Amino acid sequence: MSLGGRLRGVAALGLLGLLVACAVPPHRAPVEDRSTGSAGKSAASTPASSTTGAVPAVDPKLLPGAENAGKPGYYTVKQGDTLIRIALDNGQNWRDLVKWNNLPNANLIEVGQVLRVMAPGANPVVSTKPVNTAKVETRPLDGKPPAVATAASVGGSAPSSAAASSAPASAPASAASSSVPAAGVPAARGSEDEVAWAWPVPGAVIQSFDDSRNKGVDLGGKAGDAVLAAASGRVMYVGSSLRGYGNAIIVKHANDYLSVYAHNQTMLVKEDQLVHRGQKIAEMGSSDADQVKLHFEVRKSGKPLDPAKVLPPR
Repeated sequence: MSLGGRLRGVAALGLLGLLVACAVPPHRAPVEDRSTGSAGKSAASTPASSTTGAVPAVDPKLLPGAENAGKPGYYTVKQGDTLIRIALDNGQNWRDLVKWNNLPNANLIEVGQVLRVMAPGANPVVSTKPVNTAKVETRPLDGKPPAVATAASVGGSAPSSAAASSAPASAPASAASSSVPAAGVPAARGSEDEVAWAWPVPGAVIQSFDDSRNKGVDLGGKAGDAVLAAASGRVMYVGSSLRGYGNAIIVKHANDYLSVYAHNQTMLVKEDQLVHRGQKIAEMGSSDADQVKLHFEVRKSGKPLDPAKVLPPR
């Protein structure tokens, strides 16, 4: 090979070496690889911390109260739940739920977490039995047996007129079916559960009860109109944390009854305050509503009832 050919070969080898050297940096990208890896780790940890309540990624067995799932008197938290809503739907005070479940923060509950929603030692079934038993016992007293038999069962020997006047004293439930008591219809409506109800505002019903769409009744009025307690009880909630209720007040009454007053303009009572039937507790407004109105609910053990069937006729 001539000298010129050798020089060209050496030059070609040198050029090839330079090309190889230039090709090394892309394979040397450990810094880029590390940054990519660290970014991946932080991205994985962020969803884990932000979805602490989104339990699908968490073993349900590790959640608080998991051993009580499905038992009477317990509730499994669902997506979108709040402690206030859970308390309302179960007829309880949210502060009691905090105490019964040892919750360090009432605003932090996890999807899938199981909460006690009934007082320790309470029997979830007992509350429904007395109502059924009372109805069964009162039917024979109002039946067709002779007046003498009714008087004998009451313990008297007077004729039918005397038996009729003594029946309300011996069987309060039967008084509800007669017009003898001086209390009239309102007492008849509330005698079974010992709660005397009154309408919270005089306005007309602008939307009736519908168990699937409207858990109470909507009553019309003007901004600033007085909202009165429908029955005596203790205020267990005052605030605006219930979505769709605006400024709301919840009052707890005897025998597991609750009454709810929503969309208020001004609230005039505090939590744990005792109120009496007819006492002004708020002023009507349109908070979280499309017009001025009072949304009023009556609940028994958390279950919504048609207020028109509980309140006295107007």
